[in-house]
Amino acid sequence: MNAISPRQQDILGLARAQGRVSVDDLASRFEVSPQTIRKDLNELCVRRLMSRVHGGAIVVSGVENVAYEARRVIAQGAKRAIADAAARIVPNRASLFINIGTTTEEVARALSDHEDLLVITNNLNVAMLLYRHPRIELIMAGGRVRHADGAVIGSSAVDFVRQFRVDYAVIGASAIEEDGSLLDFDYREVQVARAIIDNARQVILVADRSKLERTAPVRIGHLREVDTFVTDVVPSPLLREVCSAEQVELIEVGGGTEDEGF
Repeated sequence: MNAISPRQQDILGLARAQGRVSVDDLASRFEVSPQTIRKDLNELCVRRLMSRVHGGAIVVSGVENVAYEARRVIAQGAKRAIADAAARIVPNRASLFINIGTTTEEVARALSDHEDLLVITNNLNVAMLLYRHPRIELIMAGGRVRHADGAVIGSSAVDFVRQFRVDYAVIGASAIEEDGSLLDFDYREVQVARAIIDNARQVILVADRSKLERTAPVRIGHLREVDTFVTDVVPSPLLREVCSAEQVELIEVGGGTEDEGF
């Protein structure tokens, strides 16, 4: 297979910086036709360097996550719809964990109108969203703060989480495989996520369909440990079978169909 072209290298660089790239923006930037950009993206996907999303593509990496700020703009509309659906599951006067992630952050935003919640989090972004609300009691985990995204990780955060037993856990994952494996990139973050799952009566997984097209090296657990999976759409028949077999409630909020030709 031939080496990737300079334009394809530039496309990869943009995707790493921005989280995703669109056909129209790239065609305008490089002053080429959308068909030329689609060919570039198709070649990068064949090499498993990128993965398709509606109207464009995102970077694929098995060992390193996309930057947090860039992840905020990936599937932004889908994340908001997922968050709204997840927030409707949580009643007033409930206790819950919310862990790190751009989709879990959106859930926190959607919970801001709830009353008499107790929210325990290792996500500084969630804390900043909720601490001003007088009807929400917020407890922040202590420990080392990861500069990249404001996650509190490590053994201190794990020990802190284990002090609680809550009604709900709202968790994310960096990747979901067709066999139901839930994966992430940082083993220290996974340790906190495991403690959150183990100390919640109901677990709500929130993740958009792009997480079904990625991989990551560290295992969080399996879908069988989840009560409800909220996503935009699950195109994989195998993953749908796993949800059914493991009695996981699957809530799909909908979304555009994949643009097969970008």
